[in-house]
Amino acid sequence: MLEENLKKVQEEIEESCRKAGRDPKDVTLIAVSKTKPAEDIMELYRAGQRDFGENYVQELREKAEELPKDIRWHMIGHLQRNKVKYIAGYIDMIHSVDSLALAETISKEAAKHDRVIPILLEVNVAGEDTKFGLSPEEVPAMAEAISHLPNVVLRGFMTSAPFVDDPEENRVHFRKLAHLSVDSTSKNHDNNMVDVLSMGMSNDYKVAVEEGATMVRVGTSIFGARDYTNHG
Repeated sequence: MLEENLKKVQEEIEESCRKAGRDPKDVTLIAVSKTKPAEDIMELYRAGQRDFGENYVQELREKAEELPKDIRWHMIGHLQRNKVKYIAGYIDMIHSVDSLALAETISKEAAKHDRVIPILLEVNVAGEDTKFGLSPEEVPAMAEAISHLPNVVLRGFMTSAPFVDDPEENRVHFRKLAHLSVDSTSKNHDNNMVDVLSMGMSNDYKVAVEEGATMVRVGTSIFGARDYTNHG
């Protein structure tokens, strides 16, 4: 069943790309596997899925140790600075950077593993009180500051749009993030190569793709509803 769900999401991404005149190869599907068991991830792995997103450091570590090494792990949840050291050795991308202090910690921990970690700035485009992230106005100065850190590279931006009944309502937020990305690309900072827009989830990823998303983070549409009993 999970494989069928995956195929359906992939087909809908391709259809949204066609509508927008985009190449489907330019969109990476991240299967959000938080709270889901390793066997579910393996079912999707056997179907060819390689990018998975997690929200909790401990869960991410356990799965990374247990599962195939060619899986690309994306940290998409809020990340505390004191937890960075646990994932710095293998994380493929951190989507949820919302402060210079966090970026500095990531750079420092990445150096210990002799690597450069790709990061995204989390932007609270809709200005929701309940969400983490920078305001759009804070982004240019943050991007400039990050460009001087040796062991991170700013690859782009991430946003979590409001949960709405009509995905069309979020088009304006996705469009705003896309404009922000274009503005940042024109700045051409030293170690920033802004080419990633991580936006769109189960309820609105089709609209996000139409507006330029290069990564969509889809959980429920692939795995079904989540079990939060172990996470308080």
